[in-house]
Amino acid sequence: MDPAMGGPCQGIRNSIPELEKLGVQNEVVCLDQANAGFLESDTFPIHFVGRAVGPWWYHKALVPWLLTNFSRFDIVIVHGLWLYPSYAVWKIIKSFKANHESKSIPKVYVMPHGMLDPWFQRAHGRKFKAVRNKIYWKLLEANVVNDADGLLFTCEEELKLAREAFSPYKPKKELNVGYGILPPPSYIADMDRAFKYACPGIDNKSYLLFLSRIDVKKGVDLLIQAYLALKKEGYKLPALVIAGPGEKSSYGLKVIKIASKDDGILFPGMLKGDAKWGAFYGCEAFVLPSHQENFGIAVVEALACGKPALISNRVNIWREIKDGKSGLIDTDTLYGVKQLILKWINLSQDKRVEMEQSAKKLFQKKFNISLSAKKLLEVLKA
Repeated sequence: MDPAMGGPCQGIRNSIPELEKLGVQNEVVCLDQANAGFLESDTFPIHFVGRAVGPWWYHKALVPWLLTNFSRFDIVIVHGLWLYPSYAVWKIIKSFKANHESKSIPKVYVMPHGMLDPWFQRAHGRKFKAVRNKIYWKLLEANVVNDADGLLFTCEEELKLAREAFSPYKPKKELNVGYGILPPPSYIADMDRAFKYACPGIDNKSYLLFLSRIDVKKGVDLLIQAYLALKKEGYKLPALVIAGPGEKSSYGLKVIKIASKDDGILFPGMLKGDAKWGAFYGCEAFVLPSHQENFGIAVVEALACGKPALISNRVNIWREIKDGKSGLIDTDTLYGVKQLILKWINLSQDKRVEMEQSAKKLFQKKFNISLSAKKLLEVLKA
């Protein structure tokens, strides 16, 4: 449940309060330490089996906890794949089916969160991992996926792409349940102050905002290269803020070195609370040129703040954003990212205002958590 691990844990935090309003009680079991500081604000029950060990995220206490507690629940949702927890749930369900009446066995759904996207099998530089995944699929993960009562997808694009990556792929049900976030807090001046404190050098400059993990999948290198190339060509650009964890990884150090050629590119690190919302509310537009993005919680957070999204067509909600006239779409290439920035800086002020208004409307219509929680419950009750 560590926020630094990405979007799924935030999605859980968004949906549980809304499901509780609909009369659904939730509990979370996770591979975290009970004293983890980021858990202090959670109001729903969380069971800590301890910090996972190794690259498979194994912990010996998980299976005993599942054996003891499974029968208390009507439905179990496994978030994510390729790690020990999904295998552990499958293993326990097999045991339950062999030793219990069917009416006492909870239904099990798997929410892949984009982890069945074929990009992971096709991307340059992932050949070894692709072979490893194919073997792991044949040995274990195909059972997890195909034996579950259904797969839960955040959007139609994710559902369709999941069919392309592995064989045998025969889920009992493919269910597009949607996804959403809580409405953002209303803007207050403290947010702007917090952001400027967290991002030295931004002062009162206009800026484009990237807020996500600094990872090769996110296309950060393309964003920086496109920005530098346009500057070299003589274009006057707003500053570029790249906020998120991952600065000290080998990839993070590489992109920071490239970005050091221009003092208009700023790295404030991972932003939280008022600083994060200040970054959203203060930006001209949000930029995410990902090579693969299942949903993009940060994209929707930007929309909710009335900020257009400049994204690649590998962000799975790109069609919704295009149809909603809430942003600009192009390819996940250097040329595509340059075009995103160029199209934005050439937009008239009137067009920008129209896009900002459309962004808020799209959030309310498609991505408000209250709507997605109702849809999830309807699907699970069917």
